[in-house]
Amino acid sequence: MTISRWAQGRETIDQLLAQRRLQRVPPNRDHADWLINTARRHLVSAATTVDDDPEGCAALLYDGARKALAAVLANQGLRATSDGGHLAVYESVTAQLDPPLGKILRPFDRLRRQRNQVEYPSLGKPAPELDPLDLSQDIAIAREIVDTCARVLDQMPVY
Repeated sequence: MTISRWAQGRETIDQLLAQRRLQRVPPNRDHADWLINTARRHLVSAATTVDDDPEGCAALLYDGARKALAAVLANQGLRATSDGGHLAVYESVTAQLDPPLGKILRPFDRLRRQRNQVEYPSLGKPAPELDPLDLSQDIAIAREIVDTCARVLDQMPVY
């Protein structure tokens, strides 16, 4: 019997592992499910803060999307290291799922950059202002990322 291996993105994953931006861990579906559930709670919380705390909203919706991507990796037995950080999570999941899911996953990078600009503004410059309407649209984008990641968990074999 042959164990199925996920071929798409394998070169990227192997490179991230060699660079120590990703590491192997025991695959853990329970942890992946916990991450998905936490991501969903973050999005509910984000929706309640759109008008009163736009920076908190942006952080919560981003964290929700990030945790969903991390869930895919946890289920595969992979985890980003501190050297790889959030970018390694994004790179590894998109390498494996784009195509066909690039249209859904690619906006994560914009959310990541936006979160970084708010959290770590350039010296001497204020953090960018966040528009509640844009944030509401970003919550919908993050929700689609979370829902997509939840759906692919059963399809992604252990790496």
